[in-house]
Amino acid sequence: MTELRHRGTAENDLQQTTDDKGSETDARTDGEAASDNESKLDSGVPEVPVPPDDTPEVLNKALSGLSSRWKNWWVRGILTLAMISFFFIIIYLGPMVLMMIVLCVQIKCFHEIITIGYSVYHSYHLPWFRTLSWYFLLCVNYFFYGETVTDYFFTLVQREEPLRILSKYHRFISFALYLTGFCMFVLSLVKKHYRLQFYMFGWTHVTLLIVVTQSHLIIHNLFEGMIWFIVPISCVICNDIMAYMFGFFFGRTPLIKLSPKKTWEGFIGGFFSTVLFGILLSYVMSGYRYFVCPVEFNNDSNSFTVDCEPSELFQLQDYSLPSVLESLTGWTTVRMYPFQIHSIALSAFASIMGPFGGFFASGFKRAFKIKDFANTIPGHGGIMDRFDCQYLMATFVNVYIASFIRGPNPSKVIQQLLALRLDQQLHIFNSLKAHLTEKGLLSANEEAA
Repeated sequence: MTELRHRGTAENDLQQTTDDKGSETDARTDGEAASDNESKLDSGVPEVPVPPDDTPEVLNKALSGLSSRWKNWWVRGILTLAMISFFFIIIYLGPMVLMMIVLCVQIKCFHEIITIGYSVYHSYHLPWFRTLSWYFLLCVNYFFYGETVTDYFFTLVQREEPLRILSKYHRFISFALYLTGFCMFVLSLVKKHYRLQFYMFGWTHVTLLIVVTQSHLIIHNLFEGMIWFIVPISCVICNDIMAYMFGFFFGRTPLIKLSPKKTWEGFIGGFFSTVLFGILLSYVMSGYRYFVCPVEFNNDSNSFTVDCEPSELFQLQDYSLPSVLESLTGWTTVRMYPFQIHSIALSAFASIMGPFGGFFASGFKRAFKIKDFANTIPGHGGIMDRFDCQYLMATFVNVYIASFIRGPNPSKVIQQLLALRLDQQLHIFNSLKAHLTEKGLLSANEEAA
């Protein structure tokens, strides 16, 4: 009897297990894994098409006799010189053109990252994915650029009634636009694709955080003075070039597994070259008001102006050298701009921490088995491949200015005062007058008058 009981129990367990497996099979068939293609994608091994080689035919013919290593060196070098020349041209065209270029670069970087996501999960035919991605980009740009317009074009905004209304309710409008996109996403959810739709929702928002937020900070840095825009970007470019040169000719020791071609020789050589370059470039640019003056909007001419009396940061001062350097150089003092000291911090960050933006991008590309984000620039990849370090640098510069450079801005305080009601302005006036009298800056007679 006991044996029969055990046998019956075993048969029941076997039947239950069989039923459970059948139920699981049915659930998988009806739900998450509807096809072999989905299972492959869910396994985390996406397939991204490899972009074709788009090196100009002229360069291919001219460099046909070289090895692939030297051919790539020449292609990268020629295109780098072309990009540097273009950079000089847009600097000459002024701050407004620079802002437009930053916006164009932001859109292109966003497009490259979103395209990777679309290529990976294209077979899912996720509804509204691209539409919602670009809609959220529009919403975030509306918010950030609206904040910028309110801060730097205050007088113009107050002068035009439609702009004044948009400025007053700007954040509410921005939230309403985002909320509309959020509801559209919820309505687009489709059974069997929930997880991937939320995955792409997060993909879009992380891309917005990395790309749009950083480009907004770049524009804020530009308003502080073009030197705060040009020197950091130039330091990153210099470090990228010199690290490549030192690594190409002297590189022997691998630096990090994420980027096998990066070497310690390139990293160290790029560091010292970038610090020296930053000091020299800062010395040259600090002598020109066009570069050091904050970018401000002139209400009379309705245009940007970069004319001011340079602050102490951009005036030559004498500095005493440490005894060690004095014994080596024979100089007791050195005459330099205070900004050059700050440029050392900018150059050091561009050389030490900036490359980690590139390492992060390398890890991202390895995760999706791609060589470059796109093939926009022959020998260099996509725009994002060239700006992966710049975005990290932009955040550092903005934080550095806020922490060590920027003080209270009288013009912004006045703008806020003018936006108050007349009775509030009068109250602040009387409070300020009493405070100045107490400090002895105004006499009692003046106060009575």
